[in-house]
Amino acid sequence: MMYIYAAMLLHSAGKPITEENLKKIAEAVGIEYDEARIKALVAALSEVDIDEVIKSTMAMPVAAPAPAEEVKKEEEAKEEKKEEEKKEEKKEEEAVAGLAALFG
Repeated sequence: MMYIYAAMLLHSAGKPITEENLKKIAEAVGIEYDEARIKALVAALSEVDIDEVIKSTMAMPVAAPAPAEEVKKEEEAKEEKKEEEKKEEKKEEEAVAGLAALFG
């Protein structure tokens, strides 16, 4: 990720994203770098319009997380529904048991 951050820093400063510039950034912050990764990044970014990528990612809608209260209410509603179903089943069992006692 350091290489990507360095490339973004160069881009935001209006500097070209070159192997030399990426190496200078790594040296400036005292981080060892891998020349193969730097070469690969420069090659990969050479065909990318970074401004266009940034615009497209900023335009992507992001779903807002559901508030905890809504989630809690949904869970409570599910539990209440299960309890109601259990009560109905119990009433049916009691009714069947009462009929069996009549003919018993």
